[in-house]
Amino acid sequence: MLWFFYSLICAFSLSILDALCKELLQKENTLLVSLIRWGYSLPFLFLFFLFIKVPPLDRTFWTTVTVLVPLEITAVILYMRGIQISPLSLSIPFFALTPVFMIGVAYLVLGEVPDRSGVAGILLVALGAYITNIDSLRKGWAGPLRAITRERGVMLIIVVAVIYSVTGVLGKVAVLHSSPEFFGVFYIPLLTLVLFPVSAAREGRGVLRIFNNFPRFLLLGFFSALMVITHFLAVRLVDVAYMISVKRLSLVFSVILGRMFFHEEYFAQRLAGSLVMLLGVVLIIL
Repeated sequence: MLWFFYSLICAFSLSILDALCKELLQKENTLLVSLIRWGYSLPFLFLFFLFIKVPPLDRTFWTTVTVLVPLEITAVILYMRGIQISPLSLSIPFFALTPVFMIGVAYLVLGEVPDRSGVAGILLVALGAYITNIDSLRKGWAGPLRAITRERGVMLIIVVAVIYSVTGVLGKVAVLHSSPEFFGVFYIPLLTLVLFPVSAAREGRGVLRIFNNFPRFLLLGFFSALMVITHFLAVRLVDVAYMISVKRLSLVFSVILGRMFFHEEYFAQRLAGSLVMLLGVVLIIL
């Protein structure tokens, strides 16, 4: 059951990381927070890197990574903007749509049709999304759906979920042509290396604000690294489907943290909605 322990830590670390980023986003822009989110994980990832073996890397690996990097950077900036302008308890649960979109990609590209469990999972994710905005039901049955489209942060997270449905598939290719632990500690430094000059070009000397609160930012980096490391430790021990199912508890943790730290409203309905979406994700993945 060690894999379950790692997966649970991964889910909790991701939720804490998002909460810390949301707090920081009250003072800083999305680009710098994205850089801090990745950059401050590097000292911890470097220590982990000392204990792993570097596998041979072929052309497929480098081609895949080249496609992944711009998609991942776009996604994290939209991600940070989404949680900046919308409540955690409302926006984060919509990451449950990622496996739904992956089913769509598999259907369009490979002609794969989901089985009964997959269809049930899709319906539950949709129902959970509806429940998160059920307070809008007083405006008619379509009220919760309209509420989703009016929430800009949620719409951004949905776009990120679409991107992640693509990067998730590409990431599997990169892992198959390297190793899970190597890719985990290689990918984040690479993203940081690319994002830093982008941030510097936009912010100028303002990019030095990433050093303004070193202890606080290092805490953020710790949870970022812990999330990455425990993800790949778990993947080594169990099928990735089981690991991701537990990791998606982060949807529920984020609703709870949103209530605890940001006093977000509609706690009961958003918790219920996230639990239903989580069940849908589990059915889709397993």
